Amino acid sequence: MPSRINEWDQRYRSGEQVFENPAPLVVEFAARLPPGRALDLAAGAGRNALYLAEHGWSVMAVDGSQVAIDLLQGRARERNLAIEAIDAKVADLEAGPFEVPPQSFNLILSCYFLQRSLIPMMKLALAPGGRLIMIVHIADADQPLGTPTRAFPGELSSFFEGWHILHYREGEPGESAHRHAVAELVAQKPT
Repeated sequence: MPSRINEWDQRYRSGEQVFENPAPLVVEFAARLPPGRALDLAAGAGRNALYLAEHGWSVMAVDGSQVAIDLLQGRARERNLAIEAIDAKVADLEAGPFEVPPQSFNLILSCYFLQRSLIPMMKLALAPGGRLIMIVHIADADQPLGTPTRAFPGELSSFFEGWHILHYREGEPGESAHRHAVAELVAQKPT
């Protein structure tokens, strides 16, 4: 039986999960910020990391798939991005702890990836006043408590009580490549 990572490797090899354009929510909210340090969790082939790097950000991009990271690095070379613009790392975020220094990022992205155990790390890793952008799929109505990879309605915002919520929406996805309902969150860490 193939492992989860092997399945993702196959998806990236086939081009199924290689998107050219960044997530619209990332473009909308990152464009309002001065460039700084960003963390892109479950970065895949790097559509959001590449967008940020092209706009002056220093990005740490993390994904469990070596194939995805190789694609990201190749795409960065094709775009003539400086080697230090994107620090691409292979790490299975679902398998165990992933840690970064506290308050080391101005922006953290987790797009179409829900790993609840990473949320405390994301909160700690953001500098005061930093922004978090999350997009997660929502579980179907017959799964009122969500699933390991899908949030239940209202769950995503509940993790960020006391934060300034700049955007929250649940409903149809804003991208045609996704067929399931989503929750979108943009939150600012208290200063």
